[in-house]
Amino acid sequence: MLRLITDFDGPIIDVSERYYRVYKFCLETSKHPEQIVKELSKAEFWCLKRSRVPEVEIGRRSGLDEVQAKNFARLRRQTVHTEPYFSDDTLAPGAVEALEKVQASGIDLAVMTMRRVCELNYAFERYYLSRFFPKNRCYCLSNDYVKTRDIDDKPLLMERALIELPQAEETWMVGDTEADMIAAQKHGVKAIAVLSGIRDRVQLQLYNPDAIVENLSEAVDLVLSKSLPDVA
Repeated sequence: MLRLITDFDGPIIDVSERYYRVYKFCLETSKHPEQIVKELSKAEFWCLKRSRVPEVEIGRRSGLDEVQAKNFARLRRQTVHTEPYFSDDTLAPGAVEALEKVQASGIDLAVMTMRRVCELNYAFERYYLSRFFPKNRCYCLSNDYVKTRDIDDKPLLMERALIELPQAEETWMVGDTEADMIAAQKHGVKAIAVLSGIRDRVQLQLYNPDAIVENLSEAVDLVLSKSLPDVA
């Protein structure tokens, strides 16, 4: 049996609009009432996020002073994963078709995400995604889980999944961050990085995935072909 484990945000869900709206809210909240700031365009902001420019630096580049930039970064962390903004998420182009292709192929499919149960269920209900992921194929955080760092928490999810899921001849992980690559590599799972999420190619190459592709659709095609191209 062949298994594909996919991250949720990035391969399946486009979070860029949510992150950008939160950025604008935090910038407006952090500045003085009469202060003139430089609001980044969505393209500028997302480029900085994908290249892992720190939040404080994004605040500085937007015209905030040092204290304001730190407040901006703290407020962003508190706000970005709150319910009012999840409605800004959209399906990544081609993601549903890619999941349908996996399902039709008979590959065992699971999702592994740093979302909490309530956050994942919200998206499942909104986009009818539970049809692809029964509860015994969903690995996420409990609603009361105290997060540490994704690069620490995600390998724990991978460990649990590999213990609980039926044995597979080959397992692949598809994700868009360093946490996905680390979780896969730590447990001997092949890692495919996608460029449809919150990290750019330069950042993903640092973690030596088995392949880098544009999106979930290309990742699925790669798994189905079971051939790995060189990471270029």
